[in-house]
Amino acid sequence: MSNRIELAKKGDQPAFTSLLNEYWSEVYNFTFKRTMNEADAEDITIETFSKAFSNIQSYNDEYGFNTWLLTIAKNTHIDLLRKKKYIFFFDINEEQERINNIVDDSKTIEEELIREQNLIIFKNYIKLLKPHYQEVIELRFFQELSYNEIAVLLNEPLNNVKVKIMRAKKLLSEIIINQIDNNFTL
Repeated sequence: MSNRIELAKKGDQPAFTSLLNEYWSEVYNFTFKRTMNEADAEDITIETFSKAFSNIQSYNDEYGFNTWLLTIAKNTHIDLLRKKKYIFFFDINEEQERINNIVDDSKTIEEELIREQNLIIFKNYIKLLKPHYQEVIELRFFQELSYNEIAVLLNEPLNNVKVKIMRAKKLLSEIIINQIDNNFTL
């Protein structure tokens, strides 16, 4: 097992896939028990592997690899809860403000234009990805298909779809960060 981790540290893709296949169920079951929500459990599991593989150099082999992954999963779940808690409190405050002011909550023309412009910018970022990554992003986030539905549609194993989506999200975030950094350095 440590051989696969060493290979993964060197960037060996089959080693990453092997580790993902071996530990996916354990991490998914762990997160599902914590969230009791399939979509959240899948998202946390994907994020866990993304973080783990991005930071695999920091893995200390004195500890079990699964323990390291479950710790990342637990922390990722806590981050999700914090975001939801923030959104929950934000929504309550926003709702109270709307009740107090009794304003029309429909989008203004300006807000709708800004939303459309942001969507165009985001889709342009997606076009910078390789076509197979564009496809899974489109299917997952714009057509809102489940991982299983995407696997069936693409006639690919479920774990391959999960890895593709994980990589696509990571590459997309890197593209956006690079574009933003380039715009600020001009």
